[in-house]
Amino acid sequence: MASPRKEDLVYDPDQDVEVKRAIRRNYRELHKTLDDRQAEYTPKELQSKVERADELFADVKNPGEATLDSSFLVKTVNINIQKARALKFGTGAFSVDDFVTRLVGFMGGFRPNDDVFSDASDVEEENTQLDWGRVGRRAMAKSRRVPATGFMAGPLSIKQKQRAPAKLRATLEKNKKDETRPQEIREEDIARSENETTRNVAVVAGVLETVPKINFFKLVVNPNSFAQSVENVFYLSFLIRDAKVAFEITEDGEPMVFACEEPSEEDHEAAGGKMPKQQLIFEFDMVTWRRAIAVFDITESFIPTRARARTRLGNQWYG
Repeated sequence: MASPRKEDLVYDPDQDVEVKRAIRRNYRELHKTLDDRQAEYTPKELQSKVERADELFADVKNPGEATLDSSFLVKTVNINIQKARALKFGTGAFSVDDFVTRLVGFMGGFRPNDDVFSDASDVEEENTQLDWGRVGRRAMAKSRRVPATGFMAGPLSIKQKQRAPAKLRATLEKNKKDETRPQEIREEDIARSENETTRNVAVVAGVLETVPKINFFKLVVNPNSFAQSVENVFYLSFLIRDAKVAFEITEDGEPMVFACEEPSEEDHEAAGGKMPKQQLIFEFDMVTWRRAIAVFDITESFIPTRARARTRLGNQWYG
């Protein structure tokens, strides 16, 4: 098929207004005919409508008319899909048992006219091997598609579920008191303890008051617990947010933290009523934790190791 000429595909904003109006009018007529009697069209009539749209599209040079063309094609495709779903082959329903019987007979298992329900001893041993290659050769004569491995979408026969008898349902409803229900957790069952976050933030603040300036990793990394190292970063972020601790990168590229004074009211007024805040997203995974331990030779945790927290839910304790 010859490729369209480049000049036929060029966008033309200066296309004649009357031509554009005529194209839109013809497209609207096509749309209206589909909306009026879409279920009555035969495949040949739909094909003629598509061919008419192709003729109109030859003069389309602007997005507005192209949109009408695409919406018409979508409508046509939807109508064809509905017609395909409504197709019926033959007067009766598809019989799986008859299909399997004929398929086995075609592969040499037995002939379609044989009594398939006869005793297995009557079937010759040579007929037990099914010639699947024969089916493959017949299928390849009808299709050029490359054979591929596939799976059945469900069983050949489906047994419909039957409702439980009324007597059985009554027995189940009668014995509902014997059913085991999951334990309900109410708000009063959750043991409330002191605020761990507030207490641990205060511990980190107290540690920073004892040193003038310290490397960020040496402060937060606990060489014996990755989880507590992550918690230390979390607690330190509260102090930095409240401007009680400063974070800076030195000229050598080393991250340092140190305690500082909170901004006064004069500082806020000088900054226009509110001090600007800066947010830093810091990635701290297990690989970074191990590398920090090796690079900075961290053998002990600068922040004291905390006891493992435990929470009581109902009658059970969880660590």
